[in-house]
Amino acid sequence: MSSYDDLKTRTKRFALSVIELTEAVPRTRTADVLSRQLLRSATSVGANYRAACRAKSLADFIAKMGIVEEEADECIYWLEMLRESSLPAPAHVTPLIAEADELVAITIASIKTAKNRKP
Repeated sequence: MSSYDDLKTRTKRFALSVIELTEAVPRTRTADVLSRQLLRSATSVGANYRAACRAKSLADFIAKMGIVEEEADECIYWLEMLRESSLPAPAHVTPLIAEADELVAITIASIKTAKNRKP
């Protein structure tokens, strides 16, 4: 399995974990808003990474990976909001924050590598 496939699997697993978390959060107006925002950004990470894998040029790849970086970073924000609002147990949120942080780091490294390949 290529590193592209590994990251496709990892981003999908991340989104599925976020789905599981948001389904377990109590149904309140606040939790619904935070969960909806988190779900949108978490599912966008994998979808945009898949799009980056099909990029038509190096510049297109860099642009699409920039979106992946932004969405993964946004996930961290919404996860922190959930954790700090004490809606779910922090033990359920902290590993997802760590995974989102790793996805941001991987994405930044990929963007830097791609930029260094530019002619």
